[in-house]
Amino acid sequence: MAANPNPTIRRRRLGAELRQLRMASGLKSKEVAELLMVSQPKISHLENGNRATSPRDVRDLCAIYGVTDQQVIDSLMEMARESGERGWWHPYGDHADSAYIGLETDAASLHTYAPMVVPELLQTPAYAQAVLEETIPLPTAEQAAKRLKVRLRRQHRIYEPTRPLRLCVVLDESTLRRLIGGPDIMGGQLEHLNALSAEPHITMRVLPYTAGAHPGLPGQFSILQFADSPQAGVVHLERFANGLYLEKPFDVQHYSAMHEHLQSRALDPAGTRDFIADVTKTYTALQP
Repeated sequence: MAANPNPTIRRRRLGAELRQLRMASGLKSKEVAELLMVSQPKISHLENGNRATSPRDVRDLCAIYGVTDQQVIDSLMEMARESGERGWWHPYGDHADSAYIGLETDAASLHTYAPMVVPELLQTPAYAQAVLEETIPLPTAEQAAKRLKVRLRRQHRIYEPTRPLRLCVVLDESTLRRLIGGPDIMGGQLEHLNALSAEPHITMRVLPYTAGAHPGLPGQFSILQFADSPQAGVVHLERFANGLYLEKPFDVQHYSAMHEHLQSRALDPAGTRDFIADVTKTYTALQP
């Protein structure tokens, strides 16, 4: 059981292992909580990866579940020790989306639909700063600067030489038309999108207004897939304060089908590059 450098993912995987052991033992979470003399929500939090698990908790749970293989116990306890570590983003302060950043850091691929704003992984520094400065409630200059550093640091994931994040992006035409930060910033952002679209691990499509009504109208969503669990995934629905995470196979399959449908309605990659280039010219004409 190899450890993962991302503490968020370690907690999730450890929780999944503990859930499987509990189910194999035939015990309900309420029964386990009574045996450990803790609350039932604590067991749920441990199994969902919402909190770090102590090695002592792992040892006690293994005893309750009848696990006798010391190698398995030691491996789980090591995962518990590592799950308490912090990710690279913590020195920048608290972030409401830290759970998502942890998933994004470990994901092998990301499928996303962006109806309003260019996805954060694809934003230029100037565009990202303009978006952050207009966030409601308005952040202080210090808060905006920290958030910008985190956002730009996240983009390193796209360029990791050994495992670049595979991106499949559908951009609504409104993301290209919405004037953020001025014509010069928008022009630079669209040029950046076209440059990224040429990368072999990035597929970008524009969904034009002429596509009419479509399944993506309710809002932005992303689907994260992981190399060691290709059949599993996480759907992230962006919200103002905290995102919503869906992990049930039905939900992941449902949103995957939605994304495939959006791709089929969108322009192909070559047509997308031409479309973005044409919109870029409109911003160039507005620059002084």
